[in-house]
Amino acid sequence: MTAPIDISICICTFRRPALLDQLLMALTEQACDGLRVEVVVVDNDPAGSAAAVLRDWQGRLPMPLHARHETTPNIAQARNAAVHTAQGEWVLFIDDDEAPDADWIRHLVRAQRQYNADAVFAPVLPRYLPDTPDWIRTGDFFNRRRFATGTAITTKDARTGNVLIRRSKLMAVSAPVGGPFDTAFGRTGAEDTMLFRDMLAHGARFIWCDEATVSEEVPAQRANLNWLLRRSYRLGQTYVLSEIARLGGLPRFLRAAQLGVRALIQLLIAAGVTLLALPFSRIAAIRWLRTTLAQCGKLSALAGHRYHEYGN
Repeated sequence: MTAPIDISICICTFRRPALLDQLLMALTEQACDGLRVEVVVVDNDPAGSAAAVLRDWQGRLPMPLHARHETTPNIAQARNAAVHTAQGEWVLFIDDDEAPDADWIRHLVRAQRQYNADAVFAPVLPRYLPDTPDWIRTGDFFNRRRFATGTAITTKDARTGNVLIRRSKLMAVSAPVGGPFDTAFGRTGAEDTMLFRDMLAHGARFIWCDEATVSEEVPAQRANLNWLLRRSYRLGQTYVLSEIARLGGLPRFLRAAQLGVRALIQLLIAAGVTLLALPFSRIAAIRWLRTTLAQCGKLSALAGHRYHEYGN
């Protein structure tokens, strides 16, 4: 009989074959400490742009490689395909534009065992290209909050970009058909927020591991003001949508009204501070402008508009 798999590294990719190739190369350098590891890659591009890279790595990767082609562009659907293909006791998500340090798996497993966690989240650090504008680097717009290892994590800092999850807890969530990720959020984002919220409600324990770092490339099409503002707008939308998604009737209406009033007040404040900050600090003004756009996103979501981040 084949020995059971300990960890399934799950990668969803969409039209980034060169970065996927770099990631698979980085996985060959992982210190697995005797753990049985497999790699699951789901190509979510209808045109199958990852096919050549995956063919090239079949048989070359020092661990089993399972390739799937999910032709409907939907990040939740792609992640569901990865989870259902995975055979490991643990599922380890990493994005196709990220690259892990050599001790990545070792640090995650050590933290999980030490704190008996059901999910271990870890840092994603920006990897800037040489021609990245100085104000992007100085403004630190692509860094996220970090914590001491062992710190309990909530949905505010829970993401799928670098996380080790107990598969049994993942599959125990009462998700829509085909889950565990909710495909209704597969074009807008927040499918991971919904999943982690449901897991916490089912008693899962989340912790942080600050040593298990991966880096993420910041391409030119993201290193600009337009992308930063669109990102803030989209995050505002997904925050509101995730807050009301599990509610119905009067509770949904009341929560939506509360979020709308608060967003309107924050919009007026943030817009005013943006104008005040502009003569003194471009970076401070941009930060407040992003807050302004996030409130616009919240209000537009309540009005019925949907911004599709994925699948374009």
